Amino acid sequence: MKTATRVGVFGLLGSGNLGNDGSLEAVLGYLRAEHPDASVDALCGGPEAVTARFGIPATRLHWYRGEYRTASRAAAIAGKGVGKLVDVFRTAAWVRRHDVVIVPGMGVLEATLPLRPWGFPYSLFLLCASGRLLGTRVALVSVGAAEIRNRPTRALVRWSARLAAYRSYRDTQSRDAMRAMGVDTARDEVYPDLAFSLPAPRASASTGTPGPVCLGVMDFHGSNDDRARAEEIYRRYLDGTITFVRALVAEGRPVRLLTGDQCDLSVVAAILDAVDSPLVTAAEPASLTDLMNEMAAADTVVAVRYHNLICALKTGTPVLAVSYAAKSDALMDRMGLGAYCHPAREVDADRLLEQFRDLEKHAVELRQTLAERNRVAAQQLAQQFTALTTTLFPAKSHAHAPRKAR
Repeated sequence: MKTATRVGVFGLLGSGNLGNDGSLEAVLGYLRAEHPDASVDALCGGPEAVTARFGIPATRLHWYRGEYRTASRAAAIAGKGVGKLVDVFRTAAWVRRHDVVIVPGMGVLEATLPLRPWGFPYSLFLLCASGRLLGTRVALVSVGAAEIRNRPTRALVRWSARLAAYRSYRDTQSRDAMRAMGVDTARDEVYPDLAFSLPAPRASASTGTPGPVCLGVMDFHGSNDDRARAEEIYRRYLDGTITFVRALVAEGRPVRLLTGDQCDLSVVAAILDAVDSPLVTAAEPASLTDLMNEMAAADTVVAVRYHNLICALKTGTPVLAVSYAAKSDALMDRMGLGAYCHPAREVDADRLLEQFRDLEKHAVELRQTLAERNRVAAQQLAQQFTALTTTLFPAKSHAHAPRKAR
């Protein structure tokens, strides 16, 4: 009797980041549609949340429970050190139990936000090295990448990519970054972000009068290379955003604040405290679907987080990107809105308002552009899933192939 294919999913899933969980949702949708007999479980950051929401068994990514807390005491430092050693064996044991492991989307090959080499880059390396040693196919699917300066992080990311059995990227610049870091990308393809395969509500029809604006915020302190001026970057971003919200409120526009990660709630609180108006409200989205429902009801969206942008684009709602990394610029350009990007590190409320008004002025044609680009993205992701089946499930992909005459 043939046993079911054992599939593992891996990443910082269930940890409060809606984009990461949206990528998992997309991959699970593919597996349930194309490989319903597969046995699926996860090695992830928030196993309880993943099991509760997606109904699959899940194991904690790290042995040491205080992995994401800053270690200042000797006991905590020792615990983290021991945990790194224990995780070598835990990760290998988990990988051994699977035929295939999928890393669904996410920026796993980049350091556009503060990141330490012994954190997730180390975990990803353990996964990919275990897969190569134990014969388990590891797939990095529609992932984000960026060239990394920090040498230890760069080395771990480079070797993780080299050891994976399958790689695809969510934009061309991610593939270029891996090539620049010494990875042979000749066989690697570029597809849209996995979240573009999720179902989306239709955007509301314009009433002809100014309507609600969704504002996606972020607890933004710069990238891994900006640690020395992190507080300055955050303060400029927050002050500029507050000024922008005040200007919209002065025009009588309802503003709906949205987050993409639990850590963004502090920014929402700061804006609500600074702009005391019934026109400014906050949503509590628990998924990308919740975000898309909010954005579909808005006239326009202004957002920072990458997957907030995707949700707006997916619903066909005109969006202005407050861009914190080149991946946001690339995404907006791919979807035909490349002119509507504003730097998150240098938020200028006057310029932001100017771009926002131009966005609304061209809303009708931009909605048409987004409808066409979304159709293309859906087609490309269907091709990606076909490629995944061929690479990761070769027995099934050949099961229905015509037999050669003998």
